[in-house]
Amino acid sequence: MAVLAESGSNPDVDLLYDINGLAKDAPHWFDRGMEFVGEYGLLVAMVLLVVWCWWSVRRQGDEDAASSVAALVWAPVAAALAVLVNVPIRGFVERPRPFLDHTGLDVLISGKTDYSFVSDHATITMAMGVALFVADRRFGLVGIGVALLEGFCRVYMGVHYPTDVVGGFALGTAVALLLSPVAMALLTPVLKAVEGSSWGGWLVRSAGAREVARGAVIPGARSESSGTEERDLAA
Repeated sequence: MAVLAESGSNPDVDLLYDINGLAKDAPHWFDRGMEFVGEYGLLVAMVLLVVWCWWSVRRQGDEDAASSVAALVWAPVAAALAVLVNVPIRGFVERPRPFLDHTGLDVLISGKTDYSFVSDHATITMAMGVALFVADRRFGLVGIGVALLEGFCRVYMGVHYPTDVVGGFALGTAVALLLSPVAMALLTPVLKAVEGSSWGGWLVRSAGAREVARGAVIPGARSESSGTEERDLAA
């Protein structure tokens, strides 16, 4: 009943109190961990996930490696563009942080003086997660999961409304998907040129993958064509 009185039967505020209320019942050490994870940890995890995917792509050295690496380059670029798009949105909406308008919240991190809508953290992680999905579905699903966890953490910390997070998810997804065709059209030729260069080929394919792509024969190995020729001679 106290929550309903505070929120005025607003589902957005009700959910804010429900999620943030978990912080009041959690141990102090857990809240400190959530503070670090929600503010820095998941952003670092997303970057490491992109790097891991890049390392996997270059080791495999598929024919479309250049386009896959281009999609990975697009991930941080999409996040940066989404944050830039968010600047005028925040200035237009001018929504105060939830702890400024509602009492009884357990705010885990102080010093947040900017506007609340939309969440930059949710925008960045979802933009990178969706762009990562374009490059590799398995890594992309993990990235989207990281973004969802980031959104939960921001509400848990008491610094964003749930709709701030949902708005960030929508903005990050829109930028990553809608601008992806243009980004791929620009980045793929660049990465193909890098792949063919003597100084940057390792960025797209590992040395072993490049040798395989050039048709190099591994010492001691017998190719299928030579085996066929030997069988013909034996016959």
